[in-house]
Amino acid sequence: MEIEFKCQTYDRLETEPALDAGFPRDVVKSYRKRIAFIRGAIDERDFYVMKSLHFEKLKGDRDGQHSMRLNKQWRLILEFTKKHNGKVVVVVSIEDYHK
Repeated sequence: MEIEFKCQTYDRLETEPALDAGFPRDVVKSYRKRIAFIRGAIDERDFYVMKSLHFEKLKGDRDGQHSMRLNKQWRLILEFTKKHNGKVVVVVSIEDYHK
């Protein structure tokens, strides 16, 4: 799938090995794995099939967003948009669910 980033930092976090953007190293490592997985996916159904991702639609003020587990504490927040060649995943943020 095609990916876009709401924040340039998340784009750089994928490609710059030394950058951690203030996140724990294990979160950055998991983030990079998730981005690679997303790029290789045909559509979001692939996310639901991989149960360990805990991919889910968010509710309330987060309606229209989805989350994907990076570890037990951190989540990758995503949105989907449509373009002429299909859906695009938009990386919104990396968030600590325990704050």
